Amino acid sequence: MIVKRVGVLSVGRVLGCLYALLGLIIGGLFSLLALAGVTAEGRDAEPAAQLFGVGAIVILPVLYLVIGYIGGIIAAWLYNVVASVAGGIEIELK
Repeated sequence: MIVKRVGVLSVGRVLGCLYALLGLIIGGLFSLLALAGVTAEGRDAEPAAQLFGVGAIVILPVLYLVIGYIGGIIAAWLYNVVASVAGGIEIELK
């Protein structure tokens, strides 16, 4: 079996979802680190530091989703161009 062409938008959707999940994990880690920093600062912690922790959980998954979607579209399009010249990837399935 030879993969000669992939669906550009389907690859974009899948990579967008995977990157959003990765962004959620990284956003959670940033949030925990920001929470630890605010706790270490005590009561006089800056509100910006507190908002950074909460914002990381919301902003990073959305940012990663967009980057993954656009990157997936570009990668799938490039694969289709290269596969039309080189013949595609040969896969053996059982």
